[in-house]
Formats: sequence, structure tokens, C-alpha cells
Amino acid sequence: MNILVVKANNRPATEGISSKMYETFMEATKDLNVTTYDVFEEDMPYLGQDLFDAFGNLQQGKELTDVQQRLLNAKQKAKDAVSNADVIVFAFPLWNLTIPAKLHTFMDYIFEAGFAFKYSDTGELLPLMTDKKAILLNARGGVYSAPEMAQLDMSLNYMRNALGGTFGMEIIDEVIIEGHNAMPDKAESIVAEGLASVSKVAENLTSHAK
Repeated sequence: MNILVVKANNRPATEGISSKMYETFMEATKDLNVTTYDVFEEDMPYLGQDLFDAFGNLQQGKELTDVQQRLLNAKQKAKDAVSNADVIVFAFPLWNLTIPAKLHTFMDYIFEAGFAFKYSDTGELLPLMTDKKAILLNARGGVYSAPEMAQLDMSLNYMRNALGGTFGMEIIDEVIIEGHNAMPDKAESIVAEGLASVSKVAENLTSHAK
């Protein structure tokens, strides 16, 4: 089993809860074949016209600019990492109601027709990653599981819809740590309980791999 962990928080674990979730998961899976893709450490230019110009230059046999080549290299590296993985774990926070821009760039890189999905002759969207499994480790300081707040969460909902919906991955586990900022008097127990759940998810993977 090849496990890819996409780390999407560059705050130290003493400050970032999703960073602590990442560390907890890694410690519990140290005997497995686990690779980390750290979106804050990778060279990941944002998606834009440079990429479309790069595609055009390739088709016309023209020379690529440095930025265009960086984009193509980064996109291919992200796609290769996903292609080589059986299970993909995303450790990410909710920032300003959505995912970090660097994680969104990773998703942009793999959100490609012919790679993550395709269209049928009648225009129906067909997922292409039904052979892969995903695990979501998410932290948010507020309580977004409440019905009146759920519609504001553009992080977990986006990842669920993209991975499980468009790509067709099976989301086999989710651990959500929330409310530790909204309820500071309960923060320690909230985080401890969440990290215990992360360890349990890792243990399940370890058992399955044996």
C-alpha cells in the first residue's frame, strides 16, 4: 500500500492543529510506505494564463518560458504523486472559510480532464479515480458542523465534492477537530480527542496493510 500525505499547513504543530494531526498520523504510520507532499515546501506557481500559454507553446513546438516550465513540472509532480498512491491523506485547516491557497493549487494541478475525470459522449462527467481512497484530516477553530454554520465551510465541503464527487475517490475516513478556538476552556480535551481519532485512523490503515 502506497500512502501519500498532502500536508497543507506550515504552522508549527504547537500552533497549528492540522499540523499536529499530520505529525500524529505520521508517527502512527512510520512502519508503512508513506510519502509526504508538503504544499508549502514545493515549488507551486499558481494556475493562470502562464499554464495555458505553456500548453499552446508545446502544441506549436515553441520554447517555454521559465515560469511555464516550472508550472508544467509542478503539475506533473503532483499528478505523479497521486498516480503512485493507493491512499491519499489530506491534512489541512480551514482558513478564512476555505482551504489554504497552496492546497487549492495542488487541487488545481490534479483537477484535469483525462486524469481525474472525463466526459462521456453525451456530456456526462465520469470519475477516473475510483481505485483510490482518501482520508481527510481537517481542523477549524469554530464549530462548522452546526446546521447554521455548515454552509459557510468551503474547505471540507470542497474537498469532499472534488475528491469524492468529481474524482470518484472513496473517502474512507474523516477526522474533524473543531471548536478549540471558540471554546478555549474545552480546547485541550477537544484536541486530545481528535488526535486520538487520528491515531485510530492510522491504526486501521496499518492493520489493513499487514
